[in-house]
Amino acid sequence: MPDRPPVSLGIAVPQVFFDGPVDMALIREFVTQAESLGYHSLWVQENIIGNSPVLEPLGLLSYMAALTENIKLGTSMVIASTRNPVHLAKQFSSLDQMSQGRLIIGIGLGGRPSQYPLLDGPPEKDRAKHFRESVAIMKALFNQPEAKFDGDFWRLDGEAMEPKPFQTPHPPIWFGGRHPRGLRRAARLADGWMGAGSTDTSQFREHAAIIRESLDAQGRDPAAFPISKRVYIALDDDHARAEKRLRDWFGRRYGDADLGSRVAVWGDEETCARGLADIIEAGAQMLMLNPMFDHLEHLKALPQVAAQVSSGG
Repeated sequence: MPDRPPVSLGIAVPQVFFDGPVDMALIREFVTQAESLGYHSLWVQENIIGNSPVLEPLGLLSYMAALTENIKLGTSMVIASTRNPVHLAKQFSSLDQMSQGRLIIGIGLGGRPSQYPLLDGPPEKDRAKHFRESVAIMKALFNQPEAKFDGDFWRLDGEAMEPKPFQTPHPPIWFGGRHPRGLRRAARLADGWMGAGSTDTSQFREHAAIIRESLDAQGRDPAAFPISKRVYIALDDDHARAEKRLRDWFGRRYGDADLGSRVAVWGDEETCARGLADIIEAGAQMLMLNPMFDHLEHLKALPQVAAQVSSGG
């Protein structure tokens, strides 16, 4: 491999517990070790409705803030379309204060509009407008002493929200999304973008190109707009066993074992390093690694894999 600049390395926190009770001891050890190992960031996901046993992300992130001091904390992604933006702004501001400015706000539209009515979300036809207004409401509450906003879904007439976030003007807001309209929306309104774990490297390459083109069209500095990707990864010298385990996990988590084979990186360290290098070459400046099992083993081994990518080893 040619020499490559180092990339930031984030990692998903154990949050899905298929085979037994929620393991808070594992979460504590994982989070504290990730900080001591020098990871850039820890990430949580959202899945409110469904059979998978997934912890709620903002409560978990508050817990993680108390366990750590320096590592950044991110959401990938909170579904803003199914959250009240005023309440969400308060939660994010509080989290940023409790972590002393370490929060990265990852938000998205979500891909299951059929669940919106259960969570007071908008009609499907209005969801993009609803999302844009939700972001605008949060920014107004973050930035304005007495927030004003006049939209189709919400109106603010001088409402105050304190405390403001620790970071000014607010924590970085990253969007998800994969549709070209969503990608262009991210380049226009967000501070960064994270590619979905459900996309393969060739799809990510296409999406990152649209982001860069849209940033250029907006006159925005691409160096100030992080492009990242969630990467499902399974380290194992036995390649067949690694694929079987990730397929089992994808089957249980998403009902689609084949998706795991299409989008994940798996195998021994050298094979995984090649897979990560391809994603970096496609445009990723930060990798959010998502092991699905053997969490502590992956946590300790993955920095060495990433070092191979950076060094071209």
